[in-house]
Amino acid sequence: MSASHYTRTAVGLHWLVAGLILSGLFMGWTMTGMEVSPRKLQVYNWHKWVGVTVLGLAILRLIWRFTHRAPPLAAATPPWQRAAARCGHALLYVLMLVMPLTGWIYSNLTGYPVVYLGRIPLPDLVERNRELAETWVKVHATLGVVLAVAIAGHVVAALYHQFVMRDGTLLRMLVWRATPKRGEPP
Repeated sequence: MSASHYTRTAVGLHWLVAGLILSGLFMGWTMTGMEVSPRKLQVYNWHKWVGVTVLGLAILRLIWRFTHRAPPLAAATPPWQRAAARCGHALLYVLMLVMPLTGWIYSNLTGYPVVYLGRIPLPDLVERNRELAETWVKVHATLGVVLAVAIAGHVVAALYHQFVMRDGTLLRMLVWRATPKRGEPP
């Protein structure tokens, strides 16, 4: 494979985070409509755990991204699409960081701590404030919609490039390229 593909680490992180985000969005939208019950509290905890995991993996992804260049876009990609790709990816990275933080803050504002995996108590980022919690839950929910729209745009763009432009953009994140041999470009 050439340097036109992402590394195995980048591909693995991409799909792991994508699956977790979709799970978190699904749980977030489902749990809000559930009747108060032990099951609802369990789903809330799972949602928090997914959010904390996404936050940690997003930080890891950013570190990886800053230390490993993304493969170049197809040469025929118009400048406006290059700019849109940069903006879209930046938005996704910001949301991967901000969404979990707003949820964590909301949980703290309601007086419920975040206990990762039911075992690791995380520090409170803010003190309890039920009035402010009402604002933060709206911020968190709104960002969830923005994230869903950004993901949909990302998927549509990838499918457009794969099936209309036929430039192999989608394959860059689907192919588990072989580890380069010593002396070969990564």
